[in-house]
Amino acid sequence: MTTPTPPLAEQLATLGLRATAAQLDDLVARATKHRWSATQLLEQVVQSEHDDRARRGLERRLSRSRLGRIPAMADFDWSWPTRIDRDAVEAALRLDFLPAARNVVLVGPQGLGKTMLAQNIGYQAVQAGHSVCFTTASQLLLDLAAQDSARALDRRLRYYGSRTGLLVIDEIGYLSYDTRNADLLYQVINRRHEKRSLVLTTNLAFSDWPTIFPNASSAIALIDRVVHHADIIVLEGQSYRRRVAEQTLATRRAGKAKR
Repeated sequence: MTTPTPPLAEQLATLGLRATAAQLDDLVARATKHRWSATQLLEQVVQSEHDDRARRGLERRLSRSRLGRIPAMADFDWSWPTRIDRDAVEAALRLDFLPAARNVVLVGPQGLGKTMLAQNIGYQAVQAGHSVCFTTASQLLLDLAAQDSARALDRRLRYYGSRTGLLVIDEIGYLSYDTRNADLLYQVINRRHEKRSLVLTTNLAFSDWPTIFPNASSAIALIDRVVHHADIIVLEGQSYRRRVAEQTLATRRAGKAKR
C-alpha cells in the first residue's frame, strides 16, 4: 500500500511556509491571472513569508515585553505639565539613546504621564526589533528575591542585566527596600552599565534616592551608574489624573444641580 501524499498546503506548513500555506489558493489564482513566471511566483512567496515572520516576531516581542495596554502618544497633553522638555521626550521616542547604550530617566510627581511615556518608548523599541521588558521596581525585586538558588538568581540577573535589549523600570521611589533588594537592583543596573539601555521612572530627585535604600552602601554606586550616561527628563506640575477626577466630580455635581 502506498501512503497518500498530504495536500500541498499541509506540506508547505510542514516546511515552515505557513503564510504560503494559508493563502495558497489565493496565491495560485493571482499567479494564474497575472501569468507570473516561476521567478515572480517565488519572489511573491519569499515576500509573503518575510512579512509574516516579521509580523509574528513583532507579536512575540510585544507579548514578552509586558507593556500592557499602551496609551497613544496622540492622547498625551503636552500643555498640562508646567515643565517638560518635549524635544528630549521625542528624541527618546525616536530611540536616539539606544545606539550609545544611554539611559532615559523620567523624574516627576505622580500623575504627569511618566509611565505612559516609558511605555511608548518601550513600544517604539519593540517596533524597531528590540527585545523589551517593562516592569515596576517592586515586581523586579520580588522576582529576583523569589529565586530559590544561586543558579536561578544568576539566570534572572542575566535576563534583566544583559539578555533584554531595553529594560524599563517603572515606579522607583514609591516604596523603600532593604539592603538585599538594593544590592539586587545594583547588580541589574551594573550589568547593563555602558552595555544596554535603561528607561526609569521615579517620583524622587536623585538626592532623595538614598531614602529608598536607607541602609544600603550600594545606593550611591547605583545612582552613579544610572546617571553616568543618562538623558534626565524632568516633569513638573499637578497630577493629570487628579484633574480628570475633579472634572468628573464637577460634571456630576452640575448634572445633579440641573435635576
